[in-house]
Amino acid sequence: MGNNKIIGYTAGAFDLFHIGHLNLLKRSKEKCDYLIVGVTTDDLIEKTKNKKPVIPYEERIQIISALKCVDKVVIQDDLDKVKAWEKYNYNILFSGDDWKTSERWQGYVKELKKHNVSVEFLPYTKTTSSTILQETIKNFNGNYGGIK
Repeated sequence: MGNNKIIGYTAGAFDLFHIGHLNLLKRSKEKCDYLIVGVTTDDLIEKTKNKKPVIPYEERIQIISALKCVDKVVIQDDLDKVKAWEKYNYNILFSGDDWKTSERWQGYVKELKKHNVSVEFLPYTKTTSSTILQETIKNFNGNYGGIK
């Protein structure tokens, strides 16, 4: 990438892909020239969220890769956004604004600022989430795929 290009980075599980995911990715791309998206591995989801994803990692990678607003898809096997910056040298980190007040994310803001990297919190789509979708499916069907 040329020095004048703004590189953006965001990451997520992107399980049960929905409009909130699409909104985050489209809004992120509007604010940078090149968008790198980390897709969380199944192992990391199980370790950090204590649940198995419904959509396998390989399929989630294909879904995110097919989006025209995404320039590059990478593996997210570590939640540390500073380590991600060391790998991908992005200029802006994007996240949903539901994380804005979290201690972990405020730590990223402080640490990344030292590297002239900004953190931008984008509006969270409150009407839809993977958790809401999982609960709806569970209530409708009793047990669906990896949902228990």
